[in-house]
Amino acid sequence: QVQLVESGGGLVQAGGSLRLSCVASGSTSSINTMGWYRQAPGKRRELVAVISRVGSTNYADSVKGRFTISRDNDKNTVYLQMNSLKPEDTAVYYCLGRAGRYDYDYWGQGTQVTVSS
Repeated sequence: QVQLVESGGGLVQAGGSLRLSCVASGSTSSINTMGWYRQAPGKRRELVAVISRVGSTNYADSVKGRFTISRDNDKNTVYLQMNSLKPEDTAVYYCLGRAGRYDYDYWGQGTQVTVSS
C-alpha cells in the first residue's frame, strides 16, 4: 500500500507561480512512476506530467515550457513547479504513484489550484 499527500495548492493570479508537493508513505520502494494529473469541473482527469524513478519525464503539451516536474527519491517526494499560470490551469491536481509489478495506480486526495484572470 502507498499513501500520497499533496500540498501547495491555492489561489494565484494569471502569470503567477505555484509549487505542488506530494509525499509518499507506505511501500515506497515499490513506486516506479510518480506524477500529476488534474481535473477541471465537468472535464475528465488528464495527465499533467509524470516522472520515472530514474528521472525520465513526460508532459502534456499544454504545460510544456511552463511546468517542471522533479522527484527526490530519498524523500519519497514529487514536485510540480508551475510558472506562467493561466486560468485554464484551474483544476484539482492529483498526485499519482504507480507501484508494484503490475503498475497499480495510487492517488492522493487532490489539491485545488485556482488561477484568476
